Amino acid sequence: QVQLVESGGGLVQLGGSLRLTCAASGSIFRLIDMAWYRQVPGKQRELVAAITSGGSTNYADSVKGRFTISRDNAKNTVYLQMNSLKPEDTAVYYCNGRYRDYAGGQGTQVTVSS
Repeated sequence: QVQLVESGGGLVQLGGSLRLTCAASGSIFRLIDMAWYRQVPGKQRELVAAITSGGSTNYADSVKGRFTISRDNAKNTVYLQMNSLKPEDTAVYYCNGRYRDYAGGQGTQVTVSS
C-alpha cells in the first residue's frame, strides 16, 4: 500500500522559486513511476512532470526549463523544484503515480503573485 503526502507550497512573487516534496509510504515506492500534477478550480488535472523508477523525466511544455522533478528512493520522496514561477503556475499541486492513482494527500497550494 502506498500513501502520499505533499508539502512545500506557498505564496511567492513572480520569478520566485519553491520546492515541493512528496513523501511516500510503502516499500514498492522505488518501483513506481511518479508524477506531479496540478489543478485549478474548474479545470482538469494537468500533468506537470513525471519521473520513472529509473530516473528518466519528462515535462509539460509549459514548465520545461523551469521545473525539475527528482526522486530519492532511499527516502521514499519525490521533489519538484520550481523556478521562474509565473502567475499561471498558481494551482494545487499533487503527486501520484504516473499510470495509476494511490491514496494521496490534500495537495499543496502554490500561489504566484504578479
